[in-house]
Amino acid sequence: MEIAAETQKKAGFFAYGWDCLKSSKTKLVQVAKNAQKQGQDDPRKIIHSLKVGLALTLISMFYYFRPLYDSFGVSGMWAVLTVVVVFEFTVGATLSKSLNRGFATMVAGALGVGAQELASLFGEEGEPVVLGILVFLLATASTFSRFFPRIKARYDYGVLIFILTFSLVAVSGYRVNEIIDLAHQRLSTILVGGATCIIISIFVCPVWAGEDLHNMTVRNMEKLAHFLEGFGGEYFKEPFDGESVVDSKDDKSFLQGYKSALNSKGTEESLANFASWEPCHGRFRFRHPWKQYLKIGALTRQCAYHIEAMSSYINSKIQVSAEFRMKIQEPCTKISSESGKAVKALASAIKTMTDPSSADPHVENAKAAVKDLEIALNAASLDETDLLEIIPDATVASILIEIVKCMEKVSESVHELSGLAHFKGVEPNVTPEKPQLLHRGTIKPIPDGDATDVIITIDEVSSVPPENDKGPSKGKQDESRVNMG
Repeated sequence: MEIAAETQKKAGFFAYGWDCLKSSKTKLVQVAKNAQKQGQDDPRKIIHSLKVGLALTLISMFYYFRPLYDSFGVSGMWAVLTVVVVFEFTVGATLSKSLNRGFATMVAGALGVGAQELASLFGEEGEPVVLGILVFLLATASTFSRFFPRIKARYDYGVLIFILTFSLVAVSGYRVNEIIDLAHQRLSTILVGGATCIIISIFVCPVWAGEDLHNMTVRNMEKLAHFLEGFGGEYFKEPFDGESVVDSKDDKSFLQGYKSALNSKGTEESLANFASWEPCHGRFRFRHPWKQYLKIGALTRQCAYHIEAMSSYINSKIQVSAEFRMKIQEPCTKISSESGKAVKALASAIKTMTDPSSADPHVENAKAAVKDLEIALNAASLDETDLLEIIPDATVASILIEIVKCMEKVSESVHELSGLAHFKGVEPNVTPEKPQLLHRGTIKPIPDGDATDVIITIDEVSSVPPENDKGPSKGKQDESRVNMG
């Protein structure tokens, strides 16, 4: 009995171990699939990982080679820490963190040395008290400055490094006599680490935050355009753009694509912030109007919110009035189609950085369709119609009208961007000076009984500006008689 129980116990142990092994294998396969999917979705992530590895390998030379280690010593570790902390996915993010860290370290190191020298004037007993007061004041002021939105957005990391570096240098100076050498070594290694990150980030397969923002804006607008172009056929169950109803039903992914624009605000603001740090590259000049992309993105999200409200009425089970729907079907379908075409043309103009005027006819067609819809709504008779049956269609019609207004604002913003960014085919907004037309003449009243005639004599028209006018010109005259009686 004991042997059988022991055998059963061992069998149970091996079975448990086998189950754990199979479970671990399943998890490893899942992790491998996730890693493969990440690499396929965006190969730049793999390249970024290799770039970070290259930067760390180069910086590790401070420890691999004796001459470099003798020059910097243990402070070489700050270069390694700098690479790990500041190397980001995009060039703008890397530049932002590197410059923030470099300037903050330099300023804080100088102030730390000055604080230590100032505190030493108060003797051994007063030195720690003065250092404590200075650390308290600067740390408090720096922390409070982080609550300002502009500083929070652009210099938050630099303020953190300033607080850390100043505290370390000021406090270390109380125990370390070679405070100047300490500050110099740390600053030098941080600058070397930051410069290595910047060089590799810019010159080895760079990822530009500005280009990502540009492409994201285009993608969001294209997804809205696809929804609007297909909404009319889907809601009224009619084909659009020459496609069949079967195709519209088979592929309804365009009905969900707009949702990516609803939650893009944080990403757009982050990319715009990092893009402002980047130098000119590709089609984007120095001081490119990145803030205008945020304005376009905000209007695109506003349009997406309208679409979100309107999409809930697709395939609705609520019974509607066939007569009322028939009256508004044509203008609603035209509004949706023309709005989609306008947004698609605007997205194409941004993508290719060309004149967006090709969207203007579609905008005007959509506005004309809105007027037709308003006429249809006013002409609809509601006396013999149940109000509940027309609410869905009336709601969709009102949302479409709001979408046209929002789309018109998007068009204005894209035109403004085309002027600021100097898109191809866009002429500068310079109004040529028009010559002043001068008409010289005389008025002669001629009494004639109870009535009074007036003779107006007009000299030849002159297009000479006033400053070049030498006097009345002698030319052909025209007379007309006006009866004032």
